[in-house]
Amino acid sequence: MAAPALQLHDVRKSFGRTSIINGVNLSIDAGERHAIIGPNGAGKSTLFNLISGRFGVTSGRIDLHGESINGLEPEIINRKGLARSFQITNIFPRMSVYENVRCAVLWSQGYKYSFWHRVDALESVRERTSEIVERIGMVKRRDRIAGVLTYAEQRALEIGVTIAGGANVILLDEPTAGMSRSETDEAVDLIRKVTEGRTLIMVEHDMSVVFNLADRISVLVYGEVIASGTPQEIRGNKAVQEAYLGTEQH
Repeated sequence: MAAPALQLHDVRKSFGRTSIINGVNLSIDAGERHAIIGPNGAGKSTLFNLISGRFGVTSGRIDLHGESINGLEPEIINRKGLARSFQITNIFPRMSVYENVRCAVLWSQGYKYSFWHRVDALESVRERTSEIVERIGMVKRRDRIAGVLTYAEQRALEIGVTIAGGANVILLDEPTAGMSRSETDEAVDLIRKVTEGRTLIMVEHDMSVVFNLADRISVLVYGEVIASGTPQEIRGNKAVQEAYLGTEQH
């Protein structure tokens, strides 16, 4: 049996005497779309930072495809197949859509800070970049400077940059925050398309997005997972209703 795409074993994180993550155990299968929800201050962003290597765990272990990634730098974890986006849009605002995606593709193909390659002559980079731009629906915007895109377009571009390296585990941190309902619906369609065949882990406050997109949901409250299950199971969980969802989700 294949190892889970991502597995957390009694993961804990403290800052000084303040405990933020209190023994999280979580197993996410390859190809699963998994949402992590919970009230503000529950530790969701901290958990993402632990998984992606921005923070080190205080104790416990995090496995990516059965291999421990404890103590690894974020760029090493990325090369092992995990990529993430952030709550705040993280793009190069003075570069075009195409150039933003191309930067991620160049890095993933090992060119990094290479000054002796003519970037326009790299056929594999051109093909991969064009493919990503098309997948995120921005062919007509490919030469537009990223800083003048709408907020929703910038978020779509960031998703494109996130998947450009070919990672098979994608972490999205509140991908639809600040969007209108129509923009959110378009974002959900985009996320579903670009993560097909990949493992998706997302933090999201919009419950319509969560229940529409996730195969399974975990609820984090005060640094502990109080429930994990299908959307239907989470809807009917009384502890979750009391701690987070509220009576409107009954």
